[in-house]
Amino acid sequence: MNKKSLVYIIPIGVLILIFFMVKDVFDQPGIEDMKAGFKEIVKYRNANNTGPVQRIYVVTVKDSVWQEMEDYGNLMPHTKYGNTKVYFFMENANVPKTLEPGEVNFDPQYNKSCIALFEKSAMSQVAFNKYPF
Repeated sequence: MNKKSLVYIIPIGVLILIFFMVKDVFDQPGIEDMKAGFKEIVKYRNANNTGPVQRIYVVTVKDSVWQEMEDYGNLMPHTKYGNTKVYFFMENANVPKTLEPGEVNFDPQYNKSCIALFEKSAMSQVAFNKYPF
């Protein structure tokens, strides 16, 4: 190979590599790609930015696809030394409209409608429980 062809081949190869890298970055799966039909109803985040951040979400689903629910929970924001909880309810079920911080996050009358709970603890330990109540 002569010097002139190397001058053309190397930049073309680098451009092709960059193209595929950028394509992979923008082609990541997201919540929109999931089939369970997630809809966030209400969320809570405490105003404490210096200590543990507590995030709580209530989400409805059209279908109880357990793996997708766990994947959805993993996609939710999480802060180091914070706690993230995602409560899942069926779309037509009785769903809480308000959330409170602490151990009990909503009125216990909604417990029987909750089909799953995803929780990521302060040390990033994940727990996914079907029918937690």
